[in-house]
Amino acid sequence: MGAVLVLVTTADGAADKVSLQALALGAQLAAGGQVHALLAGDAAAAADLGDWGATQVHVPQGAPDAFAPDAVARMLADLAGTLGVYAIVGPGTEAGNTVLARAAARSALPFAANCTSVTPGSPATVTRFRWGGSLLEEAAIHADRLVVTVAPHVVSAAQTGGSAVVNPFTPQLDDADLAVKVVGSIPAPAGGVSLTDAKVVVSGGRGVGSEAGFAPVEELASLLGAAIGCSRAVTISGWRSHTAQVGQTGTKIAPDLYIAVGISGATQHMAGCKGAKRILAINKDPEAPIMSDADYAVIGNLHEVLPAISAEIRRRRAG
Repeated sequence: MGAVLVLVTTADGAADKVSLQALALGAQLAAGGQVHALLAGDAAAAADLGDWGATQVHVPQGAPDAFAPDAVARMLADLAGTLGVYAIVGPGTEAGNTVLARAAARSALPFAANCTSVTPGSPATVTRFRWGGSLLEEAAIHADRLVVTVAPHVVSAAQTGGSAVVNPFTPQLDDADLAVKVVGSIPAPAGGVSLTDAKVVVSGGRGVGSEAGFAPVEELASLLGAAIGCSRAVTISGWRSHTAQVGQTGTKIAPDLYIAVGISGATQHMAGCKGAKRILAINKDPEAPIMSDADYAVIGNLHEVLPAISAEIRRRRAG
């Protein structure tokens, strides 16, 4: 269909996972054409993007160190115009959706967020998550240029063994582009397993009862080498940090196993764990909404069930 431009954001010095998934979608849309990447973040990540499908990587010089969405959006829109790309693709993260919405507005183009698939054509069609992931919408896009983000963990990213040409450039920015920027951030607690990388996640919800009530959740997570998550209700109550929240307004995860403890399963929470391969729900309410999404369910008091599971794991390991 033509060249594609992909926004790549970084975390810990490398492209984040959803950006790599956006590159995979970009390569599909390019269908053998050029896959351009605009790197917004650590310039050191540019060297590896060819191995994930990029053919050219554009690295801004002299851009602000802090994340400034309007500045990135201007770079993206300007670069798309210069390159004459067929589509702009970004990661369906908070940063990606924020930037691409602004880039689309600058170019007077429609924007489709959190897509699970994109079919080129005239018009192009997209399938995307709506209402916090509770339904899928199929929509037609009537535009000369597609502007879309890929929903996390719905497109597989794979290394290609390719290489990319790195193109440094100096963006044209003004004071208005820098009016909104990140001035500080709260780092995730050191140590433990990252929610985004974990193969197993154990999450507690309002049913845990208190901050101290997370003790059996922490015990089970330690035995399984799992990350600890929580629902929005828990963060509102101050029992756990927002960095542990799984959900539409928290972290979207894709573990092999998600153990949801005392979580009712509100739409916003399920949007965050939709990528899990298996869901085990532990809840005393058999009618809790999460039961309809769970692969396995244990009906009972979590403060009795979790210690029993942990005890059995220890017994089997000792034997």
